[in-house]
Amino acid sequence: MAEEAKGKGNAAFAGGNFNEAITHFTEAINLSPTNHVLYSNRSAAYASLAQYSNALSDALKTVDLKPDWAKGYSRLGAAHCGLHQYNDAVSAYKKGLQIDPNNDGLKSGLADAQAQARSRSGPGGSANPFGDAFSGPEMWAKLTGDASTRAYLQQPDFVNMMKDIQKNPNNLNLYLKDQRVMQALGVLLGVKLSTRMPEEDEEIPEASTEPKEKQKRPQPVPEPEVEPMEVGEEEKEIKERKAKAQKEKEAGNGAYKKKDFETAIQHYTKAIELDDEDISFITNRAAVYLEMEKYEDCIKDCDKAVERGRELRSDFKMVARALTRKGTALTKMAKNSKDFEAAIEVFQKALTEHRNPDTLKKLNEAEKAKKELEQQEYFNPQIADEEREKGNQLFKEMKYPDAVKHYTESIKRNPKDPRAYSNRAACYTKLAALPEGLKDAEKCIELDPKFVKGYTRKGAVQFFMKEYEKALKTYQEGLKLDPHNQELLDGVKRCVEQRNKASRGDLTPEELKERQAKGMQDPEIQNILTDPVMRQVLQDFQENPKAAQDHMKNPLVMDKIQKLINAGIVQVK
Repeated sequence: MAEEAKGKGNAAFAGGNFNEAITHFTEAINLSPTNHVLYSNRSAAYASLAQYSNALSDALKTVDLKPDWAKGYSRLGAAHCGLHQYNDAVSAYKKGLQIDPNNDGLKSGLADAQAQARSRSGPGGSANPFGDAFSGPEMWAKLTGDASTRAYLQQPDFVNMMKDIQKNPNNLNLYLKDQRVMQALGVLLGVKLSTRMPEEDEEIPEASTEPKEKQKRPQPVPEPEVEPMEVGEEEKEIKERKAKAQKEKEAGNGAYKKKDFETAIQHYTKAIELDDEDISFITNRAAVYLEMEKYEDCIKDCDKAVERGRELRSDFKMVARALTRKGTALTKMAKNSKDFEAAIEVFQKALTEHRNPDTLKKLNEAEKAKKELEQQEYFNPQIADEEREKGNQLFKEMKYPDAVKHYTESIKRNPKDPRAYSNRAACYTKLAALPEGLKDAEKCIELDPKFVKGYTRKGAVQFFMKEYEKALKTYQEGLKLDPHNQELLDGVKRCVEQRNKASRGDLTPEELKERQAKGMQDPEIQNILTDPVMRQVLQDFQENPKAAQDHMKNPLVMDKIQKLINAGIVQVK
């Protein structure tokens, strides 16, 4: 059961469903609390959600349970890095490399942690107060989002300086004389820094070397010339254009809400012409095209928004929004399972930009639709019957693994036919793959509750699993449908023999021990043993014969006693 929960957790993690993965890993840990791999996997899931404190707790548990396992220290280092505890991360990675010196993941983690540790301390080892301001993609988003620094990002020398500072914040001291860097620092810190340098901004007149009389001499009036636009005027015009673009966007939003899509398109197009540095205008127009079912136009706008967003280093959320809209358009256009693959890929890219719940929901829906279409495209009852017959022939030849392959293909071709599940359950029983056999038998009954063969398959699997009480119930349910079915009658007989064997006390010590172990794992047996009334009943059977006689008159009590006897918990002497 722990392995099954672990498998579900791994599948959820691979699909990016980290909360679901944590739920499954937690279930597995409850079933197997000393399995270090489960804590390691849950630590990775917590780290993926940026819940680094929980990730650290699980990583510490991992190395505590398995101190000679290198991956545990990789998880520990990652958690410390997430908490900005870089020196601790360095220590963790080094311990892991002592165990596995050639582990590339540990080497890479160590290098990153050491770089981060250096970047956040000055020459004397003191913390650099500006380290976090220049870290991560948020730096570029803030600089792009502020009008005073956006234009600098088109200047290669400025971009290179910022990259150098981001790599090592201590290098900030090398560029403090650059007004652009000071302006950027103010934006990143959220404060207004003065970047005005009088010696450069203010013109200091030089003393004239001409005689005073010459200085007073009137100068000829120059011919009028067209003066170049002042910087202030240029900025003013840009602001005016941006303001007009925003008004066009608002008008477009209003038209969109009224479902006047053609008018909305006109306004968004005008906004794009006025200001090509705000990709929200493009994504909004894409949304209108989506509503108008002009999917090709929607996709073109989304691609344009992504491309322009990359150039401008726009907010990741905006890029993710464009990708999500493109994926939605692709799903609307999808006609077969292969068409959904392109949409799924786009949704996955969107999630790498920004993990939005709506995008994740659309991804899950696209994957579900793709799977359903694949089943529809693969559906063929005729081929299903042919595959089932091939499986039957191989079953007769006792080639059970090969028979399973054909039964599986039959199920894929016609997943609603209970016969293929019934036959594969018989194969699994022969191969002693009892959990798989039980699952198939239960699916067989689910598809057709009146299919008697399903009850014989399920009862047989339960009998071989030594769950005799459950097997007896299954056989009895089948007999309600076919009272004279010999397989079901024989199954009942075998189960009753096992019950009587326990009632007579004829179980060998090995059989008794095995039944007790299995019984203690049965929730029904656990409920009986924890029931205060039944505990009193059991005590009376040992100490109060008169009270025990009264208890034996109650059929419900005696049914529970019989179950405890069959489980080997209560022994008859």
